[in-house]
Amino acid sequence: MVDFGSSHFGTLLPCRVTISPESARWPTVGKYKVDTASLESLALPELQVKEDTDLFIIDEVGKMELFSPAFFPAVMRVMESNIPVLATIPLPRYGRDIPGVARLRNHPGADVFTLNTGNRDTMRESIYNQLSRLMQKR
Repeated sequence: MVDFGSSHFGTLLPCRVTISPESARWPTVGKYKVDTASLESLALPELQVKEDTDLFIIDEVGKMELFSPAFFPAVMRVMESNIPVLATIPLPRYGRDIPGVARLRNHPGADVFTLNTGNRDTMRESIYNQLSRLMQKR
């Protein structure tokens, strides 16, 4: 995770690495440990709705990020603001959706584009045009 404005970064630890007694208690998703304190210290200040923000880019809102009890409410405040959002969310897996992700997908202001290797290049223009329209309304 990178804050482009300050170059601060946080990380998710791969391969269930235990580097401290504290990290042994971190949630695990697949082969990754989730350092929620690091996630929150980096992401939450960036998810503040401010008058001078033109666009939020969130990559991604998924199972790992939702282990933070503060992350999803911050994302929802962004979604309820008048500021355009470009976010990535995972597709449902094995017919099951992550409840927070489903709320974002079904949000009244959401336009969902499903990308795959076959359409990702052609979808770029559609996404760009939609974001341009949203930003012109501001």
